[in-house]
Amino acid sequence: MAKKSMIEKNKRRIELVKRYAAARSKLVGIVKNQDASLEDKMKAQEMIAKLPRNSSKVRIRNRCALTGRARGYMGFFNLSRIEMRRLALKGELPGVRKASW
Repeated sequence: MAKKSMIEKNKRRIELVKRYAAARSKLVGIVKNQDASLEDKMKAQEMIAKLPRNSSKVRIRNRCALTGRARGYMGFFNLSRIEMRRLALKGELPGVRKASW
């Protein structure tokens, strides 16, 4: 089980990303726009730098929905490999069964 503080910190990051998503995408659009003037691009880059660091999407860490484990994350299930295997062997994941050949 991951530390509760790390799970809560990740939740706060997710909220910040949602809150600043529109503003950040607008500013990034200006920076990537080839028709925008250099001055506008520089101003937009400064505004991006003033936004909170944790409002960036890349700061979010994928974590297991049950345990909060960050390593061995399987995105299709939102679970770590350990929890996915445990639930699959119990038959609690629909459509998943142990391979045999």
